[in-house]
Amino acid sequence: MKNIMKKQKRILTSDRPTGKLHLGHYVGSLKNRVELQNEYETFIMSADVQALTDNFDNPQKVRDNVLEVTMDNLAVGLDPNKVTFFIQSQIPEIAELTVYFMNLVTLARLQRNPTVKDEMQQKGFGNEIPVGFLSYPISQAADILFLKADLVPVGNDQSPMIEQTREIARRFNSLYGHVFDEPEGKFGEVARLVGTDGQAKMSKSLNNAIFLADPKDVVEQKVMNMYTDPSRLHFTDPGNVEGNPLFIYLDAFGSKEDQVQINDYKERYQKGKVGDIEVKQYLANILNRFLNPIRKRRAIYEQQPEVVGKILKEGTKKARMEAKKTLLEVKKAMKLDYFK
Repeated sequence: MKNIMKKQKRILTSDRPTGKLHLGHYVGSLKNRVELQNEYETFIMSADVQALTDNFDNPQKVRDNVLEVTMDNLAVGLDPNKVTFFIQSQIPEIAELTVYFMNLVTLARLQRNPTVKDEMQQKGFGNEIPVGFLSYPISQAADILFLKADLVPVGNDQSPMIEQTREIARRFNSLYGHVFDEPEGKFGEVARLVGTDGQAKMSKSLNNAIFLADPKDVVEQKVMNMYTDPSRLHFTDPGNVEGNPLFIYLDAFGSKEDQVQINDYKERYQKGKVGDIEVKQYLANILNRFLNPIRKRRAIYEQQPEVVGKILKEGTKKARMEAKKTLLEVKKAMKLDYFK
């Protein structure tokens, strides 16, 4: 009997190149990318077109950060020999697929998307919402589906985007015949890493992030300024552990060996027997221990930007080949294959 090779399943995920990546990105997606790269054929996209939806007046910022986010991915341990890195704008088939998908989604459905609603409010667009920003969930669906990705490692806040992609795949298949499988989301163990200011989400734009590339002293300074329990005026006052960024970060980045000490701090904090400063110093040490190997790997790539550029160029070429194959299928299904 003939052996049939089972096709390796695929991962597609992306980063908006608007700044360096932070700890929230790590717990939300990067950690899963690293852990799954040996199991899945992995593609990482630098979503520069999507970044332009709210940075259209500053394209240089987007261009510069394509290298930055790629270096962050490499620094956390993604292997360029196993993982394909590519640039969204260099795959024109994504844009064409986005146009076809636009007919499958209503304006009302886009406006109901919780992620879009939150980000519109955060960016303060008011009534001046760029059409490109409002419709980027459609573009995101094209990003995922052109590669026929099986799994998408993202933060929990991106769950509505995955669901919208699944809806678009279903709608396309019901109209034109089966072309796309519905992808699954792979979410981080930490639902959402709060910002250092206690805000619901760590964000580059809110200036409440600890970046993977932050030097040791910067991490220490950010941790020392971290929001804790506002009702605790003296270290002898009983404090809240639940929802306290200090302990959220300790739980997220502490090792198994740290757990006894972390539990001790939690117990003493609740009884008013330890101050914020002592716990913050402990957290800063844990974060810097975690970030040290990442910073070292990143420094190697920072000294060789041409190597990163070559990784992106070769990866983009590979992704473009996949995009062409998918678009041929799509056009055939939609009766748009005029010249065979």
